[in-house]
Amino acid sequence: MKIFKTKFISLGILAALAIASSVYLSSCTKDFEELNTDKTKLTTLTKTEFPYLFSKAQSASSYAFWRYQVAQNLFADLYAQYYATSATYFPSDRYVIRMDWMRWHWTPIYTEAVPQLKTLLEQTDPNSAENALAKIMWVYTFHRVTDYYGPIPYFKAGEPGKTVAYDAQDKIYDDFFVKLNEAVTVLKGKTGDKPYGDFDLIYKGDVNKWIKFANTLRLRLAMRISKVNAAKAKTEAEAAVASGVMTDIADDAYMVKSQDGADFNGLSGISVWNEFRMSASMESVLKGFEDPRIGVYFQPASNTGTYEGLRNGLSPAQLGIAANGNDNNSNVGERWVRGKGAAWSGQNTTPQNIMHAAEAYLLRAEAALNGWSVGGTAKELYEKGLETSMKQWGITDAAAITAYINSTKTPIAPGDQQNSPALSNIPVKWGATVAEQREQIGTQKWLALYPDGIEAWAEFRRTRYPKLYAPVNSENADVPAGQFLRRIPFLDLEKNTNKPAVDAAAALLGGPDKASTPLWWDKN
Repeated sequence: MKIFKTKFISLGILAALAIASSVYLSSCTKDFEELNTDKTKLTTLTKTEFPYLFSKAQSASSYAFWRYQVAQNLFADLYAQYYATSATYFPSDRYVIRMDWMRWHWTPIYTEAVPQLKTLLEQTDPNSAENALAKIMWVYTFHRVTDYYGPIPYFKAGEPGKTVAYDAQDKIYDDFFVKLNEAVTVLKGKTGDKPYGDFDLIYKGDVNKWIKFANTLRLRLAMRISKVNAAKAKTEAEAAVASGVMTDIADDAYMVKSQDGADFNGLSGISVWNEFRMSASMESVLKGFEDPRIGVYFQPASNTGTYEGLRNGLSPAQLGIAANGNDNNSNVGERWVRGKGAAWSGQNTTPQNIMHAAEAYLLRAEAALNGWSVGGTAKELYEKGLETSMKQWGITDAAAITAYINSTKTPIAPGDQQNSPALSNIPVKWGATVAEQREQIGTQKWLALYPDGIEAWAEFRRTRYPKLYAPVNSENADVPAGQFLRRIPFLDLEKNTNKPAVDAAAALLGGPDKASTPLWWDKN
């Protein structure tokens, strides 16, 4: 793990005071400028600065470079089993939660995204496209936070105060739907506008694409609550699809990344450090299905020339076995890193994956299985989701795509030291029973979401698909061997700086403040 010395402002959402003291903008692209001159005085903002605020909020929400490691890679990426750690000094894969690392999932949001977005929401016309985009980014940013912890400071986030209350997750989700609906309603009357222009790091102010993004996000969140509030989920999902979700790879959302200001693609920036490799779960599914995406997602191991993965939760002694070394297991694909052995080179300006049309189709497939009206049958939408994911990753041969969709191949045993069995026995080809179909949709959504471990972990907790291997070892007393971690406990940082609110928040969980307590929407 590379260590970076960084100034840190303690938080009882003291981050909210960033508005009152200064507006912090790091140079995450060559267009960013340093706006702060006197951090002891209020900064006067004009419309000229608004695009910079939006860019900074977008960048912070996606965890650039090393923050990606300690916000996502060492936690959600492992819990989703896209990767397994290969470094003996990381206990995260064995469910040890280092709170000093975990704060970097929290702090950038409350200090670098919330102040910027709150300023835009307060100082732009509520009926403007700029205000609408700020609402969409607010929802996108916060859903990735609440789905780690459950209750979080939300409604009062960004407001000065010695303590800031936490809000129940169901109330937060209610507001997500309100904000997304309001944003889309405004944007549909502003399709000729270009909000924030090139400072919009995702769509460069393309309102029509933002409408589809917002509706797809609404569909994602609707499916998230489908087991806890099916009626509302159905209403929100059907409304999202009727309003227009992503349907083509041209709609896909990527965030521009830059060498300037260390605003690297997070996965690219850390994949040169040789601290993680393909998981055994990925190996079982990708190799078993003979999935064409395997060569995009990963590279053959340097020593063997074959695709190899590791079980999650290996002990330091188990990681010391030669077969579990970095050169005998697969690093991520050349989209993110190139080289071999110790000579890896990160492709740091690779755009960051944010959201894609393939996910929208697979969410609709699940909704159709529920009997909801989402513009197609479950089978049609499932197969379209597979086709769209293939095209997203550059696999365009129609015959190869058709062969994959109709394949009866199933996951394989990875042939590891644990004698792990095949992850499942489902084929790619649409199954005969609803139970099999749900597993197929969940497994293919997991593959299509790659490398977004934050979303994949949330969906695994909601659906329990794919049927992942239990970590080999757990060193978390609250998550015994054979079980899966359900949430991140409230941070020590918050307990030290916002203690009254954290104490009150425990009552909103419906269980103890432990990693084994499921979130509101997790009914498994």
